[in-house]
Amino acid sequence: MPKMRKKSDLPVKTCAACGRPMVWRKAWEKTWDQVKYCSDACRKGKAEAKPRP
Repeated sequence: MPKMRKKSDLPVKTCAACGRPMVWRKAWEKTWDQVKYCSDACRKGKAEAKPRP
């Protein structure tokens, strides 16, 4: 059985649209280098630029 990794040890990127941090997901395993957006809403450009508290 593979060794488990802590969530804090996973790679992190910043979303190109909203600026939120994204943590690596198993679904993005093969395409992690191409991932730019955290969600479909950001990918479609409908993300609002709100200041984060």
